[in-house]
Amino acid sequence: MTAAAEDEASARAGRFGLQPGQTVQEFGYDLDVDEQLRLAIEDIIGGEMVDEDYDDVVDVVIMWWREDDGDLADGLLDAIGPLADHGVVWLMTPKPGRDGHIEAEDISDAAPTAGLQQTSTISAGANWQGTRLVAPRAKR
Repeated sequence: MTAAAEDEASARAGRFGLQPGQTVQEFGYDLDVDEQLRLAIEDIIGGEMVDEDYDDVVDVVIMWWREDDGDLADGLLDAIGPLADHGVVWLMTPKPGRDGHIEAEDISDAAPTAGLQQTSTISAGANWQGTRLVAPRAKR
């Protein structure tokens, strides 16, 4: 990886609002994920992300999700199980025009079913966008 690519990945990872020492759980890892972004996230938190089998409380969930991964609401419900009270889910979906893209309306429909609300969407790389989902303030 070139220094410029590392810098770009670090800048993208910085948009997630992560802090050193946070526990970040990753769901949906596959060969198509953005490895540079993953490494930049791990640099910020100062360690490796934990996998889907981790059974303690986590601060942030990074959830890679594609159209053929199943029911999004069910996936979000699984992801929020170990999430801390003020935790955040970053739903990573392929950008429009990419294989596995999920329509914004599908995310808007699935999030409330899982007790989450969408707050923002960012470009997380050439192929991925990240949608920030949190528990509504009234439920916190």
